[in-house]
Amino acid sequence: MEFSALMTSAGINVGLCALFLCLYSILRKQPTNVYVYFGRRIAQEHYRETECYTLDRLVPSPSWILKAWGNTENDILHCAGLDSVVFLRFLVFSIRVFSIATIVCLFGVLPANYFGRDMLHKQIQLESVEVFSIANVKEGSRWLWVHCLALYIVTFSSCALLYQESKNISRMRLAYIRRSPHNLSHFTVLLRSIPNPGGEMLRDTIRNFFRNYHGPSYLSHQLIYRTGKVQKLMSSAEKVYRKFVQLRLPSSNTRQRLYRCGLCGGDKTTPFRFHKNEVDLNEKSIDLTFADIVQAEKDCIAAFVFFKTRYAAAIVSQLMQSPNPTLWVTDQAPEPHDVYWSNLSISYNWLWFRRVLILVTSIAFMFAFLLPVTFVQSLTQLTQMKKMFPFFRDILKMPMVTKVVTGYLPSVILLLFFYTVPPVMMLLSTIEGSISRSDRKKSACHKILYFTLWNVFFVNVLSGSLLTQLNAITRPKDLASQLAEAIPKQATFFITYVLTSGWVGLCSEIMQIFALVYNFIRKYVFKLDDDPELVPTFPYHTEIPKVLFFGLLGFTCSILAPLILPFLLVYFCLGYAVYLNQILNVYVCKYDMGGTLWPLMHNTTVFSMVLTQIIAIAVFGIKLSKFSAGFTILLIIGTLLFNEYCRQRFSSIFTSLSVQDLIEMDREDELSGRMEDIHEELLSGYYKYFPDKDSKKSDKCNGENSDSTIVNPFASNFSQVIKPIRSESL
Repeated sequence: MEFSALMTSAGINVGLCALFLCLYSILRKQPTNVYVYFGRRIAQEHYRETECYTLDRLVPSPSWILKAWGNTENDILHCAGLDSVVFLRFLVFSIRVFSIATIVCLFGVLPANYFGRDMLHKQIQLESVEVFSIANVKEGSRWLWVHCLALYIVTFSSCALLYQESKNISRMRLAYIRRSPHNLSHFTVLLRSIPNPGGEMLRDTIRNFFRNYHGPSYLSHQLIYRTGKVQKLMSSAEKVYRKFVQLRLPSSNTRQRLYRCGLCGGDKTTPFRFHKNEVDLNEKSIDLTFADIVQAEKDCIAAFVFFKTRYAAAIVSQLMQSPNPTLWVTDQAPEPHDVYWSNLSISYNWLWFRRVLILVTSIAFMFAFLLPVTFVQSLTQLTQMKKMFPFFRDILKMPMVTKVVTGYLPSVILLLFFYTVPPVMMLLSTIEGSISRSDRKKSACHKILYFTLWNVFFVNVLSGSLLTQLNAITRPKDLASQLAEAIPKQATFFITYVLTSGWVGLCSEIMQIFALVYNFIRKYVFKLDDDPELVPTFPYHTEIPKVLFFGLLGFTCSILAPLILPFLLVYFCLGYAVYLNQILNVYVCKYDMGGTLWPLMHNTTVFSMVLTQIIAIAVFGIKLSKFSAGFTILLIIGTLLFNEYCRQRFSSIFTSLSVQDLIEMDREDELSGRMEDIHEELLSGYYKYFPDKDSKKSDKCNGENSDSTIVNPFASNFSQVIKPIRSESL
């Protein structure tokens, strides 16, 4: 592909970016779009935009960048959680690494590539892009040591910066754990696969088991039911609530007391009134027999078990509770607002089957995506296009059409196909059986990352027919040499992909096109009011794989095709400004994963460096430079040793809690008297986050089913129904 075709693609994408940014700077000032562009600030800070009309509303300005840049890391941590800080720090890490790589490779590697052969060069706009890649360096060239030296500089600087970031983020995670003393999940264990109690009631079986084996530390438990017989209990309670509602218009001389009910089917904020001697509120008001309660307990699918200390809950969640590993299964419970209630109804014994099924389905979907990727690659080669579409031969003879079709169209088509991947992967992660929203998002993040690395990188690099791609899979020994030959040829496609998916993708993200259209339809078509509950969370499962993939492109192309580095550096700088603005203004932090996605970022970065070094060895072998290949082997060994050291030093911090921290936090709470308050909060902490009928709307927006489970908030006094309703109301 000619350099002019690349510049045509760059011009189109730069124009789209400028248009989107100008539209955003205007649309964000309109009061009708305040829920689109300031959703988090409205939901958490009750922010309101002024309604007065000024001419400044119609004038584009970059003031949003300055406002976002003025926030410190502590401000971000306070309003958006540790995950946002970790994500932004990785962007800063990428900016630093690729700033070094851009300087080294543009002023060292790029001239060596351009003058790598004795040839008569054309004008820059008429040159092929391959002239700027390592493919232009002749075999046995003495300038290949420049590539090896640049690879050493990039690798050493990346390892040093990566270690520093791992050290800082590990310290931040430990501080995050210590700063969350009221995290109820630290005291709670999710119990599944409860054995059949026989003639004993299930609540007594659980209580006796934990009192017997964890007596000093056991506090209480709550049962979780499928919607079956126990739904009759909730329906009967709702009938009692309706009786209260019928008495909402009392006489003026009647004394009234106002309560709020959190157990009935209506709005939690809807008031109802108790009247003296007008309604009999004894246990007969709810027509459930003891046999009904026993039958309802058969629908129990799991239980939350509460312990008096964090240390006791951590020990129980890690140990096997029975000689049979499929019974009395315990896991650390998610935070109350992080529980994915729908998946609690999945039988524990079927989880392994679901995981195998999802693995097979994900692989099948990955291979099915070979067809559109192969089609996209055929568009980058003009001769293949003329064979596929002979009726377009006359049109393809036009220079401008050729530049647009070969330089811009393939990346756009691939991006459109790729929009189907995140919803599919999120659906598969949901079916997989994650018990928390954060685990579901992390699982989808891993799937999308692997999918992107394979289909967008490896399959595009190994371009050609489908048989050629399958041949590369069946002969993995030749993969490195094939990548070494193919990556310089595909540099143009990857540059246009960075422009389309990276630059324009960021501008469409800040403009919130889909949210803008949805807001317009909701307001002006259906005449609905704005709902703060519908503010979305940050899509880590789509943005982290994208950032990591662009990091992989930067490492692998740094010495092979360094022309991509300035475009990547602009992407990371623009991405930091855009994501910072979105995190502060648009997305709300409903749950925090505690920075547990950092190991994925660290491991993918190390994988990118090792893959780059393996490809470099193959390139040096093809170019007959044994000296450079030998030194690169030493670099691979050093990178792997560095990764192993980091794994031993930092990995456990993100997967488990330390005994020292847990015991010290327990002692501080006992000495300060906060422990009793935490124990009282535990008894209602999970139930108040259970999705009731009014929250179905927001749950359906997230693809969740809120009717699959019911929490019993009064596990130890199930038969006394009305009394717990009164106490919960109070």
